[in-house]
Amino acid sequence: MTARLNVNIDHVATVRQARRAPEPNVVAAAMICELAGADGITVHLRGDRRHIQDKDIQLLRQSVTTYLNLEMAATEEMLKVALDYQPDAVTLVAENPNEVTTEGGLDVKANLSLVRATVSKLRQGGVLASLFIDPDVQQIEAAHEVNAQQVELCTSAYAEATLGARAVHGEGALRAGQELRRLREAATLASQYGLHVAAGHGLTYRNVGGVALIGEITEFNIGHNIIARSVFVGLERAVIEMRQAIASGK
Repeated sequence: MTARLNVNIDHVATVRQARRAPEPNVVAAAMICELAGADGITVHLRGDRRHIQDKDIQLLRQSVTTYLNLEMAATEEMLKVALDYQPDAVTLVAENPNEVTTEGGLDVKANLSLVRATVSKLRQGGVLASLFIDPDVQQIEAAHEVNAQQVELCTSAYAEATLGARAVHGEGALRAGQELRRLREAATLASQYGLHVAAGHGLTYRNVGGVALIGEITEFNIGHNIIARSVFVGLERAVIEMRQAIASGK
């Protein structure tokens, strides 16, 4: 069975916020993604509101007919937004105000009490609780301990290893293989704990196939590469091409 694809549309909002203009419209983007076959929409509401805004969450909740996944930090402010707007899932992420993009997985083990409390409130509110973590045994065990329902494995190390000429030969290829094995082992362990397994961060049309071959991974959250591709071929085709890349698994 082919893994689901949630399209992250944060960077549609990035373009809009560059001019504080009404377009491009994130709801329109979500609708195009759904019509193109996306299984869900993912957005990250950051503390600094650099792209997605609170109003976007409200409008997307009213409009998305597939699956709405909200990425957010484990703060009281964000928890209130989640419980008010009721996305289908919340993915708790590490967040640094000075980072360009998310730099790695949430350290669940070092923040057990906070994450456990946030997961508990999400689940009580009827929202699936997912944790964005590195493919690390201790983090998976901690995710199970705090009663999360899903983990999303951070694929950034694998993605970085697949970039450039070195990825084809020598050191890059070796590292890519090691990171892929690490993802496979982490996915297997998470599944054994009864956790749903998703993956994402830095994945492209060229490297997603290897991860898609990991049977325990049932969901991908991919944004930047799709939005970048859409600049040249349009959003509908960009989504279709990513679905094909996932399905081909090579």
